Amino acid sequence: MTTHERLLALEAFGIKLGLENMRTLVAALGHPERAYPTIHVAGTNGKGSVCAMVERALRAAGYRTGLYTSPHLDRIEERVAIDGAPVAPVLFESCAGHVLQVVDEARADGRLDVTPTFFEVTTAIAFEAFHRAQVGVAVIEVGLGGRFDATNVIGPVACAITSIALDHERHLGTTLAAIAAEKGGIAKHETPLVIGDLSPEARAAVEAAAEAAGAPVLDAAGVIEETRLERGVATITCRGGYPPVRLALAGRHQVANAATAVRLLEVIEQEGLPVGMEAIVKGLSDARWPARLEWLRLADGDLLIDAAHNPAGAEALASYLVEAGVAPIPVAIAAMRDKDVAGMVRPLARVASRFVASEVAHARSHPAGALAALIEPLAPGIPVEAEPDARRAVARALAHGGRAVAAGSIYFVGPLRARLVESGAVSI
Repeated sequence: MTTHERLLALEAFGIKLGLENMRTLVAALGHPERAYPTIHVAGTNGKGSVCAMVERALRAAGYRTGLYTSPHLDRIEERVAIDGAPVAPVLFESCAGHVLQVVDEARADGRLDVTPTFFEVTTAIAFEAFHRAQVGVAVIEVGLGGRFDATNVIGPVACAITSIALDHERHLGTTLAAIAAEKGGIAKHETPLVIGDLSPEARAAVEAAAEAAGAPVLDAAGVIEETRLERGVATITCRGGYPPVRLALAGRHQVANAATAVRLLEVIEQEGLPVGMEAIVKGLSDARWPARLEWLRLADGDLLIDAAHNPAGAEALASYLVEAGVAPIPVAIAAMRDKDVAGMVRPLARVASRFVASEVAHARSHPAGALAALIEPLAPGIPVEAEPDARRAVARALAHGGRAVAAGSIYFVGPLRARLVESGAVSI
């Protein structure tokens, strides 16, 4: 079995919340995560966008950056980026081999009671890769929750929580307060914690977690002085003498993410990592986050790709389609069985001219026919068809007017995007 095959085989261990394995693993590796300053970002939605803005700003400020995000769109190396590009396969393979060897040794001598999960090992690989690449700062996105997430072994200079919504209830809880408490678990003693646009219930839970940890809370509210929205893309002016900046990432929801990123970058500077206004502006105007409200030009039309995999993400997508003036529009969609399909479909039914239900080659995926059957009563009067093949589902959607949306599970939109780009599609 190759290193890559062995790593993917760890997915069979599923999700395990807890830090014992991870603490043992990073200690056995010599604590590579302590070799550089880190920034820690959690949230139900928006954490990837905030990470992308913050990383781009830090790179513009002259730092050699690391960026750890999950899941990947198509290739596992995408989870680990150095200076804005996925890590070279040879470095990833070398780090993976080393981490897996350390796992074997720790299992053999009893330091590890059980085999680490896929996410624990990939997180350790990222820490090791950043150490070997001698990054000046690393931006680390929380995978699931926060308190027991594998990334929560770092000692960051600053943290942020972007948003709280219902998602992963089986692991995190069924109320906003419960989920917020889990995400608030990234709070560290005397480490600034920036909070984004949270409901009163979620805010109270996060503030309680921060107080228990002894972490000062800084609110991103009030960062933005003026916002203008034109065809779904925002131009904002932040307080403190910032010039107007057109956000690179589309959608009204990116205004709140930009506010969180700006406040976080200002805090990072206060904590001893100089950034500067010019670099912060660059982070907002030049961030790239593929498959999030990203238009692709294909031979047979224009396709909007968006990883709207939960109700809040679907609401943001629906709002964008209205504000961009492209609704109603055909929607190709795939979803996992553990997701709130009804909560995703209802907002999209307001903007869809038809649905094409598709599927993912994954055990958790809804089959296309079953998903179509779920969609039909949720979208009365809207045509619904099923097409298991992702490329053919998109073609069927584009056949109705030359513009369409592909949305839902990242396991659907990620590989789809990669195959389309390989076939000549370009981001517009």
